[in-house]
Amino acid sequence: MTKRSQPGKGRSSLVEFADRLERGSPLSDVSTSRRQLGLLRSIAAHASQECQRTQAHRSGAVLTKSRGPAFLFAGRNASAKIRAVAALGRELGLDVYRVNLSAVVSKYIGETEKNLRCVFDAAESSGAILFFDEAEALFGKRSEVKDSHDRYANLEIGYFLGRMETCNGLAILSARRSEGLSDALLRRVETIVAFPAQKIPRKSR
Repeated sequence: MTKRSQPGKGRSSLVEFADRLERGSPLSDVSTSRRQLGLLRSIAAHASQECQRTQAHRSGAVLTKSRGPAFLFAGRNASAKIRAVAALGRELGLDVYRVNLSAVVSKYIGETEKNLRCVFDAAESSGAILFFDEAEALFGKRSEVKDSHDRYANLEIGYFLGRMETCNGLAILSARRSEGLSDALLRRVETIVAFPAQKIPRKSR
């Protein structure tokens, strides 16, 4: 269940590309295994630590630069991924915005970076969690650079990864499968949480 956010500081720019998710159930209720629960809790712990770093930085403390890891939800169970990221919002007490990357990516040169800048800037000012859905739209693997469009696509990937690494909030990518994503992204992924398709029980005859 999603709903559009109300305009406010840092949020008015997000509504153009994102929907705000309702805060969900606890992590323990949405996890399908101990391993999955452990991974989600480690992501929550990382996000909580980064929030503390941000608050310390704003208070004047000098901090060493940290590289934000990339987190990936991989699998065909889209509803389970949404429940999990909503549960992270509940755990951390933060708003969650689901960003459809296929809507952010533009065929016009420079527009994709402009849209991404808008999303990241708004999220950083509001402290929201970003959930980038359909990562294949930007990170689909390309075997070779054939023309200028492929070169600009690689620049778009580089810009996204750079912003994700310096983002002081939590950003999570979602894709149906990790194998089809670019190597540039996968090299930066610290945690992949699997969400396999839900098995439909067979009807008894």
